[in-house]
Amino acid sequence: MTFVRIGGVPHHVVAEGSGPVCVLSAGLGMSWFDWDPVVPHLAAYRTVVRFDRPGHGLSAPAAAPPTAAGEADRIAAVLDALGHRGPAVVVGHSIAGFHAEAFARLHPERTAGLVLVDSSVEEDPRPARTTAPARALGAVLAAAGLPAALGPAVRDLAVRAGTVRRGAPGPGPALVRRVYRTSRVLRGTLLENARYGAVAAELLALREDRPLPPGLPVTVLAAPDGSARWERRQRALARRLGARYETAEPSGHLVMRDRPDTVARAVLDVRSRQEGAVDARGDVRSGQEGA
Repeated sequence: MTFVRIGGVPHHVVAEGSGPVCVLSAGLGMSWFDWDPVVPHLAAYRTVVRFDRPGHGLSAPAAAPPTAAGEADRIAAVLDALGHRGPAVVVGHSIAGFHAEAFARLHPERTAGLVLVDSSVEEDPRPARTTAPARALGAVLAAAGLPAALGPAVRDLAVRAGTVRRGAPGPGPALVRRVYRTSRVLRGTLLENARYGAVAAELLALREDRPLPPGLPVTVLAAPDGSARWERRQRALARRLGARYETAEPSGHLVMRDRPDTVARAVLDVRSRQEGAVDARGDVRSGQEGA
């Protein structure tokens, strides 16, 4: 467990394993330990880097509202702080899919591959004009003591709603309380959510101006969970990015908890795809699918 200072903000970072580097970035309101089930599948073959964005996990509050470019630069700065300056596979879950894709577009020379895990998709984002309401709500809820009273319970409900696998290993209650009883995490989550539309719109603009590196291995790993509409949107994302489309089934939105083996396989497969060792096997659930 390490803390590195980026833009004046202390960031919590965890690096494990050895070999080529992969970076795991979790979704809105989530923490480094949400990737715990995936790490054992990767650490023998990869250097696995996890970090908490500002206001998440154990990192300090944000100094400024998030942007797509800022989050891409944050990933680069985390790697720099750890001495990893070569190409890395970047894995983004949910809203962090925006950040991972922005990294690949803005730092192409540092991107070995891209894995989007049930990534957020916005075809017509509507940016909020201000983050003031989110900041005010965070202040009111914090003053009322709601994070300390309800934070861990809300976290537990969110995990239950996002998974289909019950009894999967997870962080201990003491660690969950340490993170989710703080107003810092509540405020960070509200701020990032308030900027969701703006970050999505910025990414759409980047797609027009900053193409992905030619031949970059990209995988869209989706968890449709019975939703035909969500599957259509995820397939459309894969087509837009020239990506391979895979499904993780059965799985809820928290694919890293329900199907950690599938997430790890998508990461490990990047090298074989770079070497041209991928075969075309058609549609296979929890495996390779044609987009």
